[in-house]
Amino acid sequence: MEDQSPSGYKRNDGLARVWRAMGYSLAGLAAAFRGEAAFRQEVLACALLAPLALWLGESGPERALLLASLLLVLIVELFNSAIEAAVDRISEARHPLSKRAKDIGSAAVLVAILAAAATWLLVLAG
Repeated sequence: MEDQSPSGYKRNDGLARVWRAMGYSLAGLAAAFRGEAAFRQEVLACALLAPLALWLGESGPERALLLASLLLVLIVELFNSAIEAAVDRISEARHPLSKRAKDIGSAAVLVAILAAAATWLLVLAG
């Protein structure tokens, strides 16, 4: 008999769950790359800046800060894209709350970019 959760559904744990989660994650990255120009631009910026981060950082923590600030921009852009997709799924009609959600997501990306720029400035100005 298969392991079942208290709700009666088949349990989804162990390596099979990790494997499925990895597939969903890769599908999400691919969807963002295909469908979001901003994400593609930020991936390109990361691809160009990551080697510089490794070269310009003078210590492990500095390199980690420089790289993490780049990855933070990608993470926030993924959340922003998810918010936009969910809002558009609900309705493409103009609504003040839809605009607010999209504007706040966009603001989060801007804050992440500013944080990355400040991190690079502070680390490199050392």
